[in-house]
Formats: sequence, C-alpha cells, structure tokens
Amino acid sequence: MTMYFNEQESIHARLGNDDKQTLKVLADRYIGANPPIPFAFRAFNRAGILQNEQGMFDLDLAKRFPEAKPGQFSYAYALVWSDGERNLDLLLNCLGPIQFYFNHMFTYRSNVMDELKPDATVKLNVNFVKGWNHLFIKAKHTAAGFGCLFGSDEAKVRILNVLAPFAERQGQAGWVFSQPIDTDLFEGTSMPNAFASEHENGLSWLPTCEWNENELSKPVCERLFGVQPGKQAYAWTKLNKTSVGKDVCILKGEASGLMTVWLDGQQVLEQEESGSFCIEVHLTYGSHDLLVRSECGVQSWDFTVQASISGEVVPLSAPLQVHGSNNPWLYVGPLDPDVSIYVEDLVKTNRLYLQDILSGEMTYWRLDRPDTWIRPYYENAMLSNKWTVGNVTNYARWDYPLGVTIYGLLQTGRLLNRSDVTQYALDHVQSCTDMFEYALWDKEQYGFPAINQQLVMMKMLDNCGSFGSAMLEAYQEDQDAAYMPIARRIADFILNRLERKEDGAFYRICAEEYSANTMWADDLYMSTPFLCRYARITGNQEGIDEAVKQFQLFRNYLYMPQERIMSHVFDFKYGKQTGIPWGRGNGWTLFSLTEVLEALPSTHAAREDLIGFFNDLCGGYADLQAESGLWHQVLNDPDAYEEASCTAMFAYAFARGVRFGWLQEPQRFVEAALQAWNGLTRIAIDAQGNVHGVCSGSRYAFTSDYYKKDLLTVTNDNHGVGIMMLAGTEVVKLKKWLIDANEVAR
Repeated sequence: MTMYFNEQESIHARLGNDDKQTLKVLADRYIGANPPIPFAFRAFNRAGILQNEQGMFDLDLAKRFPEAKPGQFSYAYALVWSDGERNLDLLLNCLGPIQFYFNHMFTYRSNVMDELKPDATVKLNVNFVKGWNHLFIKAKHTAAGFGCLFGSDEAKVRILNVLAPFAERQGQAGWVFSQPIDTDLFEGTSMPNAFASEHENGLSWLPTCEWNENELSKPVCERLFGVQPGKQAYAWTKLNKTSVGKDVCILKGEASGLMTVWLDGQQVLEQEESGSFCIEVHLTYGSHDLLVRSECGVQSWDFTVQASISGEVVPLSAPLQVHGSNNPWLYVGPLDPDVSIYVEDLVKTNRLYLQDILSGEMTYWRLDRPDTWIRPYYENAMLSNKWTVGNVTNYARWDYPLGVTIYGLLQTGRLLNRSDVTQYALDHVQSCTDMFEYALWDKEQYGFPAINQQLVMMKMLDNCGSFGSAMLEAYQEDQDAAYMPIARRIADFILNRLERKEDGAFYRICAEEYSANTMWADDLYMSTPFLCRYARITGNQEGIDEAVKQFQLFRNYLYMPQERIMSHVFDFKYGKQTGIPWGRGNGWTLFSLTEVLEALPSTHAAREDLIGFFNDLCGGYADLQAESGLWHQVLNDPDAYEEASCTAMFAYAFARGVRFGWLQEPQRFVEAALQAWNGLTRIAIDAQGNVHGVCSGSRYAFTSDYYKKDLLTVTNDNHGVGIMMLAGTEVVKLKKWLIDANEVAR
C-alpha cells in the first residue's frame, strides 16, 4: 500500500467519518492558500518589445535599427520574478549571432546553423530561482540579421512575464534594449546592474520612458493626444482625505476648452470656456473618485486641478496600484465628441472605451509617459515544466485543472450551505470573465495577451472545455450575462472548428509536436460536460448529441474490452492504442460519462447504449480496486503507486451511478465508493486538508514506466483538489440517499 504520510496525520484520524467537516477543511484550506488576489497592473510602453502569436518576444533588432552597421552590438535585458523554483524550456530563434546570459552566467552562444537556418529553434532548459532572475541577450549585427525571438515553450500555459531593469523603470513591464554600439562593452565583464541607473554604463536604453524637455513644455492632453479639436478625453484620480469628519474641500484650477468634473459620480462642475475655476465640495474621510472630462479647443486643451481643506493640500493617488508609475492620474482618449459614456463606467479598469464611432476602434487607460499604457498581468501561481505551480495563489487563472477546482468549490459550498465558499468560486470565475473583452483587445494591441492567455489563444480543448464548464456551472448561481459570449465562443470552437478525424472524432493535430495525430481519453472531460451544460442553458440539443457521439467514437478507439477499461491515448501515427490505462485518464472518462448521462433525455436513442457502457466501465474499474480503496496510477499494474485523483473520480462516478439508478449491481458500487472515500481520507488527505497522492499533469507513452516513474505525485496539485471535494460531496449525497431509501423500505 502506498503511504504519503503516517495515518495518525490523516483527516480520518481527526474527524473519522464526519464527511461534511472533511469537506469544510478541504475547502477552507484551498481558499486560505489561494487568496483572492487579482491581476497586477503595470506600466507598459507600446513602443517596446511585443510578442508574436506564439508568445515569442520579437527582438528583431534589424527592424528596430535599419541603420545599424555590420559588427555593431546591441543588448536586451529583462528581469523575471519567481515566487519559487520554476523549471522552464526557453526558446530562441536566432536572427544573427547571439549570446544569452541567465542569472549572470553564460548559458548559450549561437552557432552558424542556429543563425542561418530561418526556422531553427534552440530550446534551453533553465531553472528559475526564487526571487529575481536576470535575462541578458547580447546580439551582434551581420548582413544576414540582427537579434532573435525569445520566449517560453507553450507560452500561453507556461507564462513568462518580464519586467524592466534599472531604477528609472522599476515595476514596469517589458524588455529594454540598447542603441547599437561599435564595441562590446560587456566582453569578459559582468552585465549591467539591474537595480542601478540605466545611465551608469553610458548606453541609450529603449523604449524611452521619460518625456523630453520639449514634450514636457506642452499641456498634458496635448502631450498625450496632440491637438484634435472637438475630441474629448477623461482623466481619473483619487482624492484621499485623511482627517475624520466632513469638511469643505476647495477644488480649483484652470481649463483650456470645455471641462466637466465629477466627484464620486456626481457632477460638481461644468465649465464651457477656458479659464480658471474654484468650487467647494464636501468631503468625508477616505478615498473619492475624481473624474475630469476635457474637450479640445481650436488650438490646445489642458486642465489642472488642486484640492485643499483649510489650506492643506488633499493628496491625489492613482485609482489603483500601477506598478512602474507614481503618477496619480490615468487618462483615456482621444474619443469622438459623439461618444457618450456613463460616468459609472468611467471609473473601471475592466472595460474598453469606444474611441471612434465609424471604425469601432476601442481604447484603454494610459499614463502621462511616452506611449505608456496600464496593462493587467496574470502574475499569480505560474506553471512550470513539471506541471506544478508556485506557492502563491491560483486565483484569477483560467486553465483546465482549476475548472475542476471551481466545480468542486461550487458543489461543496452548496452542500454545506456555505455562501462564502460559493462566492469565492464565483469571484474566481468573474475575475477572468470580466476581463474577456479587454483580453481580446490586449492580444490585438500587443500580439499576445497578458491575461486569459488560454481562453484568448484557444487552440485545443484543454484551453476552454473544463473551465468553460465550470463557468456555466457558476451561471446557475448568478446568471452573469458576461459568461454567455464566452460560452458561445467555446461552443463554436468545439462544435465547428476543433480538428476531427474522418468519422467526426475529436483528436489532436499538434503538428510537429510529440503528440501529433493522437486521441486522448482526457478530452472527453475537456469537451462533453461543457457541451451538456451549454445545451441545457441554451436549449440547443446539438451539444448533447455531440457529447453522445464523442463517447461512442472514443469507445471505438480507446476501449480495452478484455479488461473493460480505457487506454489513455490512441496514436494515429502508429494506428494503435498505447494500451496503457492511466488512472486519471480513465477517471476523466467515467467522471464525464456521468455528466452526460445526467443531462441525457430519457428518450434519447443512445441512452441505453451509454448506460451499458457505463456499467461495463464501472465493472472493469471495480475489479482493479486495491485493498486500500485506492486505484493504481496504471490501473492494471499492481506495482504502480496508488493514486488519489483517479480514485476520487471513480468514487464520484460510482456514487452518482447508484443514486441515479444507472448501475445493475448497486450494492457492489456502494461498497466500492465508500471504500474509496475511506481510503482517501486515510491515505491522501491529511488533517490540515492537504491533498497528497495526485500525479502531475501527463504527457503519454507506450510504456507504463513513464506513468509510474516519471509522473510523480505533487501535494495539493490542482488536478486533484477539486475532484476530492466533488467525491466527498457525492459520498455525502449517497449516504443520505441510502438512509432515505432505507426509510422508504420500512
């Protein structure tokens, strides 16, 4: 029997069979370890280094410096903050001679094949340390090219956020790069001090982050938007009153052109011509939104505002924390004069603003710096090559394991009547959905989105189906209309654009990757639960029919009839199953089949067929349950370790099969489900609610050794925490169902 800790440390040792209390501990531990910290906002210069659709930073310096001479050098420099050790594969496409230094250590020098072969990609495996990590690239110009493309492998999943070095740019996002010079300043010497002044080495670093004297002499609106008669712009700041009580606050200043001022959503001034103003407003303790609308006149536009109470200045601050900026004002514009926006919509950072009525062009908040905008970044727990995340919060991330986690929290909150747990799950979903339209725009502007990367760059079922299903489950709670455009996008992708075999079966093209031309059992979960929920909400049964069809097709490819279990993968390159019944792949299959059966109308032509398939699978899995109650990582290999996530999925499915009356031998599966849950509470869940024994995210192989020896377990892995809660909720429901059935029998 696999042991992850001494049984005395288990949740069962402390709580026994108090299943609801166990669920409470699981949910509270997860929420406590993953506080609701949203996206980080940073200053980003649009004239800097952007990313392409693959997430590669475009450091093609020949385009930046067409006047550069052969033999000249340029440098690119960036910092990466890591909350823990993190392993990544970094990719380089060399456009000329390149040297790469990682954390001050010489790491890579290009060879002639790397430099001259246009599609040559170099992969460097690096370990980011906890704290600051330094990326330094030295590029030499030749007639063939200058610079490189640089990024992380699978960039939308393994996100690489870079920050600018140097004191003048502290907190800003993006690379810096230097003007070409004739002599290598860092030959045999250390790279520049990332926390000192950028002027220390005498280089000119780009993008420019400060206005020059001529620009500073212009009014702020003219500096940002030019002179555009009739156009309008908005500026937003916070007034911060630190004294107790309500006091009279004097707002005074000057305006060039029409000016309107709102305080906490109430208009306090409208000035229709240039000149000074002075008004009184009443201010209580705390922060207050101050919003200014300025309209450009014939020659210029500008405004100034100062606030004071009894002669003491009331300080201004930015409406939200923007790293890399100490400016108290945010600006949006220039907008067409006919664009009308509700004031309450102008004190938000989760929406775009219509800039031009004819073109439909949108815009967003920016700063009083050259071409600098505020940009939200996902900077919470980051995925590494080993499919593990750091020790910080998973909140605000859109990815498939967290889809199951959200589902588990929703079901746990409902069962325990814990509105705080349910609300936490809803807030996580809404942190992603509220920024969906912005994320699409962010991708258009910058080449690659800084948030919601998987949703925006949707290329496979992993990117959308699981979290999309959780989103639609959340829709039952709050009917948030913002969910449905996203749901329609996902449904269109799955039903109309996803790659299929000739018979209509979903599969993975993954051209030129190891997994090219394969079908995975996992993808039944990444597609069918979403399709069923989408059908229920929209009333369009196409989703149900597609889910049924996929189960029947996947059975044709992956079912192993002798043992009544599923192969993890069918590899079309070899024309055969891998023949390895990975535990969680089978768990996804059975888990998803219960979702489909629950949604399937009683009159559906395929219902009896799928119920028969469900019974076959359940029988095959029950035959392989270990004495501990758990199942093995490779189901038919007793030498493989006992794995928790597949066990939780089987317990969940068995319990539902009994309650819904799908199983021909219900008593057998009552015992199997309860034995599985008992084993999980003794072996996999400790007294603090930590979940052990969950294998990390999988690739695939034709050998069981890969699953047994390479896919090791990770404590509190997101692939297992949510399904553990789901299993617990179903066991509680099963026990109540058994009690109720016994009462009826009496």
